[in-house]
Amino acid sequence: MNRRELLTAFLGAPAAIAACSRRVEPGLPPGTLAFQPETLGHRLRSAFAMPVLPEARRERVRVLVVGAGAAGLSAAWRLARAGVEDFVVLELDDAPGGTARGGNSAVSAFPWGAHYLTVPMREHRALIGLLSEMGVVQGTDAAGDPVVGEEFLCREPEERLFYKGRWYEGLWLRAGATPEDTRQKNVFDAEIARWAAWRDGRGRRAFAIPTATASNDAEVMALDRSSMAAWMDERGFTSSRLRWLVDYACRDDYGSRLEDTSAWAGIFYFASRLRAANTLAQAVITWPEGNARLIAHLAKSARGKLRTGLVAADLARNGNAVDVLAMGATPEETRLLTAERVIFAGPRFSAVHAIREWRAAPPRFAAEFQYAPWVVANLTVRERPREGGYPLAWDNVLYDSPALGYVVATHQRGVDHGAAVFTWYYPLCGPDRIAERKRALAVDRDGWAEIALADLGRAHPDLRGLVDRIDVARWGHAMIAPRPGFIASAARREAREPLGSIHFAHTDLSGVALFEEAFDHGVRAAEEVLSALGHGEASLR
Repeated sequence: MNRRELLTAFLGAPAAIAACSRRVEPGLPPGTLAFQPETLGHRLRSAFAMPVLPEARRERVRVLVVGAGAAGLSAAWRLARAGVEDFVVLELDDAPGGTARGGNSAVSAFPWGAHYLTVPMREHRALIGLLSEMGVVQGTDAAGDPVVGEEFLCREPEERLFYKGRWYEGLWLRAGATPEDTRQKNVFDAEIARWAAWRDGRGRRAFAIPTATASNDAEVMALDRSSMAAWMDERGFTSSRLRWLVDYACRDDYGSRLEDTSAWAGIFYFASRLRAANTLAQAVITWPEGNARLIAHLAKSARGKLRTGLVAADLARNGNAVDVLAMGATPEETRLLTAERVIFAGPRFSAVHAIREWRAAPPRFAAEFQYAPWVVANLTVRERPREGGYPLAWDNVLYDSPALGYVVATHQRGVDHGAAVFTWYYPLCGPDRIAERKRALAVDRDGWAEIALADLGRAHPDLRGLVDRIDVARWGHAMIAPRPGFIASAARREAREPLGSIHFAHTDLSGVALFEEAFDHGVRAAEEVLSALGHGEASLR
């Protein structure tokens, strides 16, 4: 595709015409395609026979954790807290973190994916314990809620929205809203408040983080039968501004549009972050590198036990143990590890390829897990672009864009001029996930750099001349997509059950891609293993 065709395909014709009408300097700023885990991960598509390896490349370990994303490292953290030292963590990439990875430039650290978490409610004891270790939670208030250090809370201004040539405060577009827009927004907020206040017979919230603590009452689960679009239609929510806001929420957390998102998930986005009806959403915790700060702390538990660049290509149950073939980039790096217990902390689609008996006979739930691809670009700028309206915020969103805008890595410094890093997010939200993944991976670094510059150029016409470099990451399976029927499905419940000595932990088991969910599943799986190994520790959950 030429430049106009490329921009039309990913931003739409109006944006492409506008971008191509602007004078563009030849060439692009330098940069890289940051990492390509699919190169090594795609080896899982082939079936492997367990090779005969010399003793030097065979080892026994008590617990093997497959995957060093948030779930895998959380499992390692829990094992270490229990005093288990004989464990190994395998990671196919060259560094831990998965979609919570971060990067660094001469200007600032920056995120490559997940970039915040909300202040946990008092019920999430394990996460509060982790954040206390990090010095983020600094005690509790009179009500028993965690107190977070001010330096870790996202500073103001937090959000703004670009609409028709001007920036506005917040993500609800008040400017030009009709009385009917406002009425529908108020009714919607009241419905969300009702769900935030709802409790079942056991006192559980309808929507909670982590989802393991939420209600599975029939009234709540019935929401999963409809799409968020259908739920809004049934209630007369026709305001284009309200539907844009809710669609943005679905794209932001799930990589899905209203029509393809479970109503349960759509309401979860808003209600799970409210402590009670008519309260503000929980505050946001963030760092320049995003959730990579959490990953760095968790990785300390696996220090000396983390092995990168190795794909757990074949897991075969061998009596009460599990043989795991760990393949590197060369045959000489291949290892065979035999573990008493395995925690598989990768997504379900990779487990189906890696576990030998599932390759031969895929489990019923295998096809039910679908994932949304994302592209992230980090733009290092030498100076902030000119603009009009509400000032630069941490989160900056363009109303008419299929992308999600950008966050500013340097925002927490409190310096609103000079060099910065803008992290731009683009979810590919079409219903055909395989086709969308192919679209994402078919465009190279230069193509995605052009798309990012054209998209942000609508709000910042002088941006291109201020960018020193653009680095790009393509996430083929960035997040689980909670389509209607998935949250309440038997498939999701079955996928969590251990397979003999193999236990499972990943955010996709919750149906929502949040650090808090990955952390909870990592802790849960580790505690299953601790119980199997005879450790009598009380649960942190």
